[in-house]
Amino acid sequence: MPRQIALPLSASSDSPPRIVVGEANAAAIDALTDPERWPFHTAILYGPPRSGKTLLGHWFADGGGGEVIDNAEHVDEDVLFHAWNRAQETGRALLLISNRKRGKAKGRWHVRLPDLASRLGSALQLEIEEPDDEMLAELIDVHAQMRHLVLDPSASAYLAARAVRSHLGAERLVAAIDRLSLERKQPPTLAIWREALAEFGNGRPT
Repeated sequence: MPRQIALPLSASSDSPPRIVVGEANAAAIDALTDPERWPFHTAILYGPPRSGKTLLGHWFADGGGGEVIDNAEHVDEDVLFHAWNRAQETGRALLLISNRKRGKAKGRWHVRLPDLASRLGSALQLEIEEPDDEMLAELIDVHAQMRHLVLDPSASAYLAARAVRSHLGAERLVAAIDRLSLERKQPPTLAIWREALAEFGNGRPT
């Protein structure tokens, strides 16, 4: 059963009210609770879009875990190099967050400075994966709560069994249900759930 983490008070008001913890992110979150065991005081967190990486960064930093650099693949490499050195000098953990895994293949985060590349290669690599059905159902509930959208208790299980297993997909699916419900000026019924699922043609068969 997925557990939950309450977000820090400094989190954005449009952020989810909690972080759902499931098989997709449990190992990464467990590692974030124990930065003293990170090699060279450094970890890199990867994950798909909208998977809660930034929220976990807020939670880690606000809990006194250490320094966080989000979207690290877009940060000047000299800045990252100095941050790594600072972590070694002070012993304060450094968490880098990226949307892309490191590597030279197309679409990957390619680090050009050889010294930085070798150092980041020694860091702890943490990855968030796509959710399973149980976690997806929890994510659907969270996004519905954010929109003040009242779904039937059976909705999340029904939708999770048919939707694409994706953090971003859960958010978009709930947004579609909300929009269709407003357009039709009626509560989100089974017919609306099905129509929202149909908007995402790569969903699983019913």
